Amino acid sequence: MQIFINGKLKQLDGENMTISALVLTLNLTGKRLAVEKNGEIVPRSLFLETKLLNGDKLEIIGAVGGG
Repeated sequence: MQIFINGKLKQLDGENMTISALVLTLNLTGKRLAVEKNGEIVPRSLFLETKLLNGDKLEIIGAVGGG
């Protein structure tokens, strides 16, 4: 399956990947992030059930703290 993450094409193994599985694959577990799928924000509570489809466009934004 091919999806776009922040404008870059990414090849993924498998057909039934969720946003939660993608976060794990990208080593982003535990980080504060926002995910937009095809122009719509996906609430964190829906990461586990939101499936990715071939050609999806994701924007993943991480929160950065500072002082």
